Amino acid sequence: MKQSEIKELSVTELQDKLSETKKSYSDLKLAHAISPLENPIQLRTIRRTVARIATELTKRELQ
Repeated sequence: MKQSEIKELSVTELQDKLSETKKSYSDLKLAHAISPLENPIQLRTIRRTVARIATELTKRELQ
């Protein structure tokens, strides 16, 4: 998910998206621990998406 897409979402949508992304990240991480993923770069991409969403939420709280 790109930063421009994240900025268009509302706060409640961001919170929902954050919980979804965190869950998918933990699921992928667990699956990778059991057997290697075909594309382990997915972990990095999802982790960065979580950080982008969390950063945008924090930024909106401070405004």
